[in-house]
Amino acid sequence: MKSHELFHTLHQLSRHLTNTLNEALKPLGLYGSQWSVIYVLKTKGSLTQKELCDYLFVEAPPMTRTIQRLVKQGYVYQVTGKDKREKIIQLTDVALTLFPEWEKTVIDTNQTLLKHLPEASQEELFHLQKSWLQQLLSKEQII
Repeated sequence: MKSHELFHTLHQLSRHLTNTLNEALKPLGLYGSQWSVIYVLKTKGSLTQKELCDYLFVEAPPMTRTIQRLVKQGYVYQVTGKDKREKIIQLTDVALTLFPEWEKTVIDTNQTLLKHLPEASQEELFHLQKSWLQQLLSKEQII
């Protein structure tokens, strides 16, 4: 395989998946980027904005905009950290209440996207993704 095909195909797939998730979440008033932040906060607990950026591989300016939208919607709030510049992001009770509905929409969208892929192929795909991501993360720590 030519290396540009890998990046080109992954970019197309990523854009398609992002658009599909955005369309599914639109009736609930969310975008995929907002869901990502909410999901991480729900599964990992409160995090600083920098920790969110590092975990989701998002630069500070777009993360700031996403967090500001979530604050405005009443889904997260910010608490000052150890120093005045550090902001810890936490889910609100409203977000915790709505989380199951959002999660169901994401799960349903996942299932729709994967329905034509045999179960064994789905498992292999998830294994390859996790393995590849772990490999990339371990290389970043070395660099």
